[in-house]
Order: sequence, then C-alpha cells, then structure tokens
Amino acid sequence: MVWRTILFTIPGNSVQVITSPSPPLLPDGTTGPASKAELSEGAGNAGAAEALLPGWLTDMLGIGAGAGGGENGGFCVAGLPLSDAGLFSSRDAAAISIIKSITYCGIMIMTRILLLLTFTASAFSSNQHEACKPKTRNMNAYLREGNILIGGIFPVLLKSDTPENTFAEPPTLVKCEKFQLKPYILVQSMIFAIDEVNRSPSVLPNITVGFQIHDSCYIPLRALESTMYLLTNQKQYIPNYRCQKGNPLIAIIGENGSQLSICVSRLLSLYRFPQISYGSSVSLLSDKMQFPSFLRTFPSDQFLVYGLTRFAVHVHWNWIGILYEGTDFGETGGKLLKEDLFKNGICTAFFEIIPIVYSKEKIQYITNVIQHSSAKVIMAVAHESNIYPLIKEIANQNIPEKLWLSFDSWSLSAAFSSNTFLKILNGSILYVPRGGKMAGFQQFLYSLHPFTYPNDIHIRIFWEDVFGCKWPTTDSDNGTQSRICTGTENLLGVNALFDISTSGQPYTVYNAVYAVTHALKDLSLCITGKGPFENRTCANINNAKPWQLLHYLRNVRFVNKAGEEIFFDVNGDPPAAYDLIAWYLNVSGESKYVHVGKYDSAAPSGQELFIREEALMWKDQGKVPVSICSANCGLGHRKVLQNGQPPCCFDCIPCSQGEITNITGASDCIKCLDDSWPSKGQDKCIKKSIEFLSYQDFLGATLTTITSITALLPAMILIIFAKYRHTPIVKANNRELSYILLIALVLCSLCSLIFIGKPTALMCMLQQTVFGIMFALCVSCVLAKTITVVIAFKATNPNSKLRKWMGPVLPGCIICFGTIVQVTLCVVWLSTAPPFPEENRKFKLDTIIIECNDGSSNALWWLLGYMGLLANISLAVAFLARTLPDTFNEAKFVTFSMLVFVSVWLSFIPAYLSTRGKYMVAVEIFAILSSSSGLVICIFIPKCYIILVRSEMNTREYLIRKGTFTSKM
Repeated sequence: MVWRTILFTIPGNSVQVITSPSPPLLPDGTTGPASKAELSEGAGNAGAAEALLPGWLTDMLGIGAGAGGGENGGFCVAGLPLSDAGLFSSRDAAAISIIKSITYCGIMIMTRILLLLTFTASAFSSNQHEACKPKTRNMNAYLREGNILIGGIFPVLLKSDTPENTFAEPPTLVKCEKFQLKPYILVQSMIFAIDEVNRSPSVLPNITVGFQIHDSCYIPLRALESTMYLLTNQKQYIPNYRCQKGNPLIAIIGENGSQLSICVSRLLSLYRFPQISYGSSVSLLSDKMQFPSFLRTFPSDQFLVYGLTRFAVHVHWNWIGILYEGTDFGETGGKLLKEDLFKNGICTAFFEIIPIVYSKEKIQYITNVIQHSSAKVIMAVAHESNIYPLIKEIANQNIPEKLWLSFDSWSLSAAFSSNTFLKILNGSILYVPRGGKMAGFQQFLYSLHPFTYPNDIHIRIFWEDVFGCKWPTTDSDNGTQSRICTGTENLLGVNALFDISTSGQPYTVYNAVYAVTHALKDLSLCITGKGPFENRTCANINNAKPWQLLHYLRNVRFVNKAGEEIFFDVNGDPPAAYDLIAWYLNVSGESKYVHVGKYDSAAPSGQELFIREEALMWKDQGKVPVSICSANCGLGHRKVLQNGQPPCCFDCIPCSQGEITNITGASDCIKCLDDSWPSKGQDKCIKKSIEFLSYQDFLGATLTTITSITALLPAMILIIFAKYRHTPIVKANNRELSYILLIALVLCSLCSLIFIGKPTALMCMLQQTVFGIMFALCVSCVLAKTITVVIAFKATNPNSKLRKWMGPVLPGCIICFGTIVQVTLCVVWLSTAPPFPEENRKFKLDTIIIECNDGSSNALWWLLGYMGLLANISLAVAFLARTLPDTFNEAKFVTFSMLVFVSVWLSFIPAYLSTRGKYMVAVEIFAILSSSSGLVICIFIPKCYIILVRSEMNTREYLIRKGTFTSKM
C-alpha cells in the first residue's frame, strides 16, 4: 500500500496540513489540486475552518461531507487499505480486514486528537513564539474589490541614498521615501483603464474588475515580497497557498525594470501565472523556455538598440560612450548596443558598468572617465534607481557638455527634475514606447484628490510632491516644507502631469490592462465542446484559473480605442514602435518635452527612423554635437589606424600615386584605370594625355623645319655639282661618288620624318631600318671616296700594283658591300622580332607614351654597331691619308666629318637611353640631322666655297701652276 507524508506547520494562529510532493497551485489536473486545511481559531473568537483537502484525506480525518462515505459506514472505513483477496479464505480475509480496520481507525482517531491539541496549544502560545515567525514588513496595498482582481506592481517610491555596502556588516534596511511622479502616473493609467473596462458594456458585461496594487520600491526583494503577497494574500506568505475568501487574482501587471521582472517572472512561471510587463525590455525575457508566462506591452531592447544606432548614424556620430547597469537588462542591452554600433562603423569610447550595489570609488571612477573622454555623446542602458548616484556625482562635478541618449525614460523622472540635474541632462533624447491617445486620461489625472481617493496609499505623498506642501498627519519627509497642504490646491496648473501622461509608458500600462480584459472576454465567449482545454472544455470566467487565462492572453488580438492593433508574437513581445522625446530647458528654466521623431521596426527598410529636424534644438548653439574620435579624411586621403586605438581613431595620409578617394572618410584608395590618372587633389581620375612626337607639337614642327633645311642643303649642293660637273674640283673628287653621297645625305635627312607622327606598325618597322641603311650607304660612300683618294695618290708610280684598283669598280663594290651587310641585318631583324607600336604607361604615370618597341634591342645595337664600324674604318683611312698633298685632297675633310659623325653618335647613346617618349625620338632625329649635316658641311661646303666664291681656284691652270695635280680622276 502507498502512504503519503503529512507535514504540519503552525504559522501564527493556524494549523496547515500539507501533502507532499503535489504542488497545490498547479492548475492543470495532471498534478493534482491543492491540498490544504486551514483551521482558524482566535484566542477570543471562533473561526470557521476552510477545508481545501482532497476527498481521500477529508474522509480519513472525518472532515466535510465526504467523511464516512465508506462501504461499512464510519469515518475510518474510507482510509482502509485494499483487502488481500485471493491469498486467504473469505473467513480469514474478513478477520484480517476487521483487525486492519480497528488498527487503522485507532491511528486516525489519535491523529485527530493530536491535531486538535496542537491547534489549541498554538492558539494560546502564539504570542510566546514571535521569534519563530518569518520577518515581514507592512505590505500596504491599494485595493479595490471586484469579481476578478488584476494585480499591479509599480516602483512609485524610490529608495533613498543607498549606503555603500562594505560586506563587513549586515546590510541595512533600505528605506523607500523618494516619491516618483512618473510611476504614480502609471498606476493611475492602470486604474483609468480598469474603470473604462467596468463602464464598457462590450468588454466584460456583468463582471466587475478590481485591482490590488503594490509598491516595489524598485528593489528585487520588495518586488518578490509583493508578488508573494499577491499570490498568497497573507502577510506571512507561504509558497503554494493562497488564503483568500474573496475574488480570484487572475493576472499581474508589472514590473517596470527588467531586473525586477526577471525575479518576479521566475516565480510566476512556476505556476503559469500570467504576467504582463509595461516597461521591461531585456531580450532575455523573450525566452519562453525560461519565462513561459511572461508577456509585455513594452518592446524588446533589441529594437531599442537598432533605433539608437540608426540615430547615431543619422547625425554622423562615430565616437560614443556606453554606460550600462550590472543587471540582465543592462548587460544584455549594453552588449547588443556595442555590437550594433560597431557593425555600423561607430566605436565605443568607453564601456563602463554602473554598480547596482553602491560603490563610491566606482562612481567616481566612471565620472572621471566621462569627464576626460573626448566623446560628446553617452548612451545609458540603466534604470533611474541605478544611474541616479552617477548622475548626481556628474552634476556635482558640473560636466554639462555631454549629450545623453537613454534606453529608459529615467530622465522623465521627478528624481532628475531639480535644477541640479537640468543643466546636465538638457537636450537628452529618450526612446519611449509610442504613445497613443487615451481619451479622458488627462481629465482623470486632474480629478485626483486625497479626499476623493482615500484608499490610494500614495496620493497624499503625491499631493505633497506636486504642491510642495506637507500634510500634518503624514510622516513623509519631502524636504523642509513650511506650507501645510489644505486640499484646496488645484492640479490644473501642473504641467508635469500633462507631459508624463502623454508619454508612451502610461499607454503600455493601458494596453496591458486591455489585453487582460480582452483575454477574459475571449475566455467568456468559449463554446462548450469547442474549448481549448482537455476534452474540449471551456473555463468558467467566475472561477477561471490563471493558467487558463494565459492561453487566451498569448492569442489575444484586438484594436484599442486609439485605433492600434494590439497583439503578442510567439515570444510574448509586441510590435516595436518608439517615440523620440527630447528634454529641453525653456527660457524660464523649466523642463520641456518635445517629440522629435519616431522609430518603427515594421517600416520599410531604410525608413525605420524618422526625425523632425526642425524640432531638434541642440544645446551647442543649435548645431549637431560633434562626437568623433578623428575627423573624416578629406578627398584624396585615406585612413591609417592609430596603434592600440579603436577603428574610429585614425590618421589621414594622402593616397599613393595613381590612386584616388572620391569620398570622405575612405579607408582605402581607389586605383585609377590604366588610361586614367588622379587629378591634382587626387579626388578623381582624369584621362591620361597621349604623348608622341607629332607635327602639331612645337618640337615636332621645329624638327620638321630643320629636317627640311637639312635635306635641302645636300640637294642644293647636288644641283651645284651637277651644274659644275665639268669643273676640275668636281671631277677631281670622284663626281659619281659625290652624287651618290649627296643623294644618300638627302635621304638620311628625310628619313627623320618617319619618326614624327603617331607610331604605326609600318612606321616602327621603317624608322630604324631606313635610318640604318641610309647611313650605312653614306658612310660606305665616304669610305669609298677616302680609299679612292688614297689609291689615287699611291698609284702615281706606273709600276704600282694599286693601279689595277683604279676606276669605278672598287668604289662601287665598297658601297654595295657596306650597304648590303646593313640591309641583311635589317632583314633578319624584321623577320625575327620586328618593331611594333606600344603604349608606355609606366615612365610617366600621368601620360600614355605611344612609342615604338624595338622588338629586339640586340638587333638595334647590331645596326648601330655596324654603322659605327664603317665610320671608324673611314676615320682610320682618312687619318692615314692626311699626309697626302692637300690640293683637292678630301682626306682632311673626311677625317673631320667622321670625327663629327662618331662624336654625335657616341653622345646619342646615353641621351637616347635616358629619355622616353617624344624626347627620345627627338634625340634620335637630332643625331640623324647632326651627323648628316656634319658630313655635308665638312666634305662639301669647302668645295662649294671654291666653286661659287673662289672660281679662279677651280681651273686647270691653277692646278698646274700649283703642281699638285698628279692625275686625272
């Protein structure tokens, strides 16, 4: 057989019987209902016993109508164990059953006697055991009866200055004395909504909704105590039991802070007791595994993070300080904020935690960090009770140049409304849930009066705070007011009521109440046989369990009086929409709240944030505060991160050659295309100039003119020689070779024109080859003339063997051989690696040089080397012929011409190699023209001088008289 353990406890003047392990308040039938018997008996008055025990226990103890319901009658029979049928005969079984019954009934009788004796003893000794009672504080509540009760937890009073906890002594009891106007307005918004529901015939007809409201003082301990009181309805609360003879509590609206909501929700979630928060935003509460019965009408802080980041991006801030409180709300929100800011290129100047246990050293340290930080903007992820000591210290040190952006609307609190804080928090921007129109709420607030609502536990303190007076019957300490409250004061002139009542958070409380009542309405409209519970049953609204209401709350969807659709997603979160409220000081020094924008997460991408620029009144002479670590780099510059600093702290350096930045704040420069080049400011790419030696250039035109003159000079000399071809001086210098040389010199000069103009494939192949062949022809002619002169003078002896080389054959062979070798070299060059045009983009970064690539540099040097070889041979032969008779002897002139020729081309080599583009071409043209002109001037100008000026010297008689004419050419 199975025995159950029965525990007896004696709290005060009652005896409770608790069966374990069944949890009494678990509402579903799978775990069993509550099992409790509370027998109340006072010292001088009789009390009625309320039996909440299951049938088997009431039968056993003989309590209630079920007692004695056994087969054989008597209150003990129901507790008998089953007979062991089949093991004994019927007679033996009957005997054994009788023995067991007698024994069991004796035990039950003794149990009842012990219970009564214990209960009686506890009644007389209750005053002697006060030390055994749990310590409880006076849990005042604002209560209004109704068919159904909605609980509320609000931090109306704020703890006074928190003493520093040294952990060297027991903590002192925190006093809640500092009145807060805003939470009190939230309380009134709950009452206002309940009054509207009770007046409405369409929401819950024939049902009166009541409320029971407690003050948490923004302390987790007080919040848990309030929750336990709401659950048990006892000052000395015991888990799992509710002592209530009145109407059931169906849901709890609260808490404001995330830290408090987490504490409360962990307790309420054990019983699946519905909780709707009007101000908790930490994203952890969206986890339905941990908080299955938690819902909220205040959006998750994940969306608040996005909203704050978008605002910072909008005003171009990239250097922001973050303060967060040491709670789940602060740590989660601070981490999300820092990550989202970083994703959007915004750095964190400091990331400091605000201690929830007051520490003077930590507060002073954070204040010092804020004072010395270059960040002008601070984002605070903290509730007013935790950030108050820090703001107070900042105010004492007078650090007003910072702009505050707040997660929570703590700057709306009356705790920060004194002149000490106004200058510090002036211009603060707050993200508050989007408010909605609550018709009649303003008039409701103005109707508040201590005489009208005497049960309101905070209304007298509220009256004292608003009017700066003091009721003679209260113990509140709101300063040293000398004026006595009379009750004739008028709330119509209190602007703070209007400012707070039109903000977003009263609206979230309002929606929370309506969510509960609409869920109750859906519950009442359930059709039997189509219900959501076991066997398709429905709940009875007059005896509905909280877990039953939770089912409807999760699925509630309605349109409130403001026209907004209210619902919860799968995580119990509402749609995220915020109003941006700026807190300013007006001319008279009073605080003023201005709606400056909104953030709607449901808006199209990129349009979530809307800012009313004209409504923003920055305290820095109307200019947006500049909060950056380093100013954006200008055009043509890029960022270089500073060592050991966040990415927003950097130096700016110019872009490298060939790179630009066309936007400010660029991290990298952009390389221009090959045909482009940065502008002077390196902010844009411009097309590179095309460079080649053209006829339109001044240099090209000048060289063309010089080329024409240089080509014209040998042509004119050729004409003169042709005209005076029968004169001795022309005939004496081998007339035919002179004609060939002059023609070659004309062609050498003209070949420089091939180098002028935009290079093409044909031009590139002709430039060096034509130049090489023409000069090889010229030098070969000079060599032939020199050898001819030497042979002429050496072959004067009739017996000389050189006479057989006299005549035109030898010069012709020399010219042909010298030229054919060069032609062969050029043919091999063009066959293997012909020159081709190319664009040189490297020599000048801002210019594209169109030039001819030689194809094979070795071939070019072979060509020039061969030409130099011919020139040196000619120079050597001419040098050897210098001692011959000088009458009509060209050896000296040839020597000078070859010296000029060799000098020019030796100078050409380094000049050619050190230049590029059109100047390289100009150097080669200059070398061509200089060397050809040197040949013309040194060889032919003296002869032209004799022909044209000293014609008397150009006669046979003059030559005979000199005796130097030895042979006829």
